[in-house]
Amino acid sequence: MARRARPNLVFIMSDDHAAHAISAYGSRINSTPHLDRIAAGGMRLDSAFCTNSICAPSRAAILTGTYNHVNGVTTLDTHLDNTLWTFPQALRSAGWQTALFGKWHLGHGAAHDPTGFDRWRILPGQGHYHNPVFVEPDRDGGTRIVERGGYVTDLITDDCLRWLDERDADRPFALFCHHKAPHRTWEPDAKHFSMYDDVDIAFPDTFRDDLAGRAEVVQAVRMRMMDLDPVTDLKATVPPGMTLDEEIDWRYQRYIKDYLRVVASIDDNVGRMLDWLDDAGLADDTIVVYTSDQGFFLGDHGMFDKRLMYEESLSMPLLIRHPASIAPGSVGDDIVVNVDLGPTLLDLMGLDLEADVPAHVQGRSFAPVLRGDTPQDWPTSMYYRYWMHNDGAHSVPAHYGVRTRTHKLICYYNDPLDQPGARPPSGPVEWELFDLVADPLEVHNLWGRPGTEGITAELFAELTRLQMEVGDTPSPSATPLA
Repeated sequence: MARRARPNLVFIMSDDHAAHAISAYGSRINSTPHLDRIAAGGMRLDSAFCTNSICAPSRAAILTGTYNHVNGVTTLDTHLDNTLWTFPQALRSAGWQTALFGKWHLGHGAAHDPTGFDRWRILPGQGHYHNPVFVEPDRDGGTRIVERGGYVTDLITDDCLRWLDERDADRPFALFCHHKAPHRTWEPDAKHFSMYDDVDIAFPDTFRDDLAGRAEVVQAVRMRMMDLDPVTDLKATVPPGMTLDEEIDWRYQRYIKDYLRVVASIDDNVGRMLDWLDDAGLADDTIVVYTSDQGFFLGDHGMFDKRLMYEESLSMPLLIRHPASIAPGSVGDDIVVNVDLGPTLLDLMGLDLEADVPAHVQGRSFAPVLRGDTPQDWPTSMYYRYWMHNDGAHSVPAHYGVRTRTHKLICYYNDPLDQPGARPPSGPVEWELFDLVADPLEVHNLWGRPGTEGITAELFAELTRLQMEVGDTPSPSATPLA
């Protein structure tokens, strides 16, 4: 079959899937053979990061190519203005058939429902794992509820494959498959329900990290094993007679096994999508992306969830396969961020970035990185900001920071700043400094130690430069000596 001048796109995004729960990334706790097929046929990006490690803001950044202070989706209580430019809209305008199935989580109603898609069917809010309902457009310009029986990961994939079968075969397509899994509360399907029953999952190296020396606000977050709800999260009552350490270990095993079970279902369904492309003879003509909206703590530092700027939460898995552009089995270590995804895919798909991408879009195409030709001026640092201060469930402080290839500086400015979903009180500013070369697990906070004055000044200057570059406003109280 002759190669299309304009490739197709299959964009698969999960929710809270940590890169270190993918075997292509060297996972020590599970195997993901179908995700590994994407890595084997394309590039694994090892330094892909989100700019705000929470669901709605990261998804908005991906779609719009802008940071959250620009697109307005700073917290879970802010919704996407669907009149904003998005890269799927650009594809549709350029002639691609477009469809979105699965998680949206960017608001509902006429001002927030998906636009730029010929067909869409989405979960309301987070949606449910079993027998979920979906929302889709009706014929009168409104929406209707569709009740479904089955498992959510299977159903989303079913919708994707059905749309592919029914598409116009003479036009290129861009399909967005957005899974709910492996988001909390990690409810496996029947096929994987007993997976890992006969094994103990390895504990991460930092599982017993007591967070000593870290910022006090980090030590106070509610994301430890003892913060997991036995009924909704662990689906069992705590066995009697355990010591505290024994209970913490038991809680980890309950949590991580269900997490990995729902990941196994994702992997199986990614395999279904890849098999469809093979059977249709379209694998060579289709860009396949697998990513997640952010990373996740899998017992790392004794925690679950995300939000913090630590590596396990900051890092996004990002696997991209396109035989025409990307060498099979390649690995990229250049820093890329979620706002870069849209411009990159438009570039790979042959659009004119100057003509088809508005000037306000802040992401930059990393298509040259995928081709193994990193530009000399490619960024060597990235900017992060978490806005949802002291939310009701996790008590994570508002913070921002800079990550370079070798170091990380985090400012916990600890102030809600009137953001929707952020809550008082504010508190003292705290800082953390990590040497990622000497301390890749981020257990030694170097802030304020003698001998770090030079690197601290350098990182603060870079943080300030990045804030100016992206047009963000720093907290007025967060000076380097605060």
